[in-house]
Amino acid sequence: MACVDSEVDLMTIPLIALNVTLRKKLALYLNPRNAVAADWMAVAEAMGFNYLEIKNHETSQSPTKTVLENWHARDSDATVGKLLSILSEVDRSDIVKDLRPFIDEDVRKYCENLRKKAEPPLQVPEVDSCFPRTPERVGITLEDDPDGAPELFDAFICYCQSDFEFVHEMIRELEQTEYKLKLCVFDRDVLPGSCVWTITSELIEKRCKRMVVVISDEYLESDACDFQTKFALSLCPGARNKRLIPVKYKSMAKPFPSILRFLTICDYTRPPTQAWFWVRLAKALSLP
Repeated sequence: MACVDSEVDLMTIPLIALNVTLRKKLALYLNPRNAVAADWMAVAEAMGFNYLEIKNHETSQSPTKTVLENWHARDSDATVGKLLSILSEVDRSDIVKDLRPFIDEDVRKYCENLRKKAEPPLQVPEVDSCFPRTPERVGITLEDDPDGAPELFDAFICYCQSDFEFVHEMIRELEQTEYKLKLCVFDRDVLPGSCVWTITSELIEKRCKRMVVVISDEYLESDACDFQTKFALSLCPGARNKRLIPVKYKSMAKPFPSILRFLTICDYTRPPTQAWFWVRLAKALSLP
């Protein structure tokens, strides 16, 4: 990624660099249906969405916000530079001109955060002379061996507390049967006393082959679930590696999260297919 002080290649900066405030400003330009200038529909078409997908986005409270989320989730080319190119392509250079200072500031902060994460932690000489080790990555789960290999899992389970009963059923069906899968359940497997976000990122990115997302109305209100889902999607744009698997186990009053609509789900709410539910899920988690 070209994130250097003197020059930044915007074609390499992922869309997540743009914060919520900037996205809201962009929506103010594109959400209103405009007979003269191109609106969000023209942008969505340029991003590769088909007619039915665009009509589906039309029902969203903020179509621009939904289009940006879905574009980032399914397309590895969803970068800041590509977005600016599309806006120019649909003759909305006015947006580029008005918002460019805010975009540049978001990109600067994003690159600054990347550089900070890349910097080695400050250590006293006594620690430097020992085997290098970061506290967040040693002894974070029950079966971790601080002097050996870290504990690895087939899948990280993303869930909210109200869905924990279903998580227990998942443990019984996938771990305690012939499938013998190893699930990472935060409340069961993670040791207390460490930074939640650091540990979660470590587990999803390096310790677990896949992530199962338990979707419910309560999931939609969970900041932790939102972070885990978006972090996992950022690791696999377009889900090329089938890394993220949504599971719906009960009926919902709220709409299914738009950011996951492009993924095939395991639906436990349909009686005719319940007999195949665990087989399909186990097979998906068992893939290399």
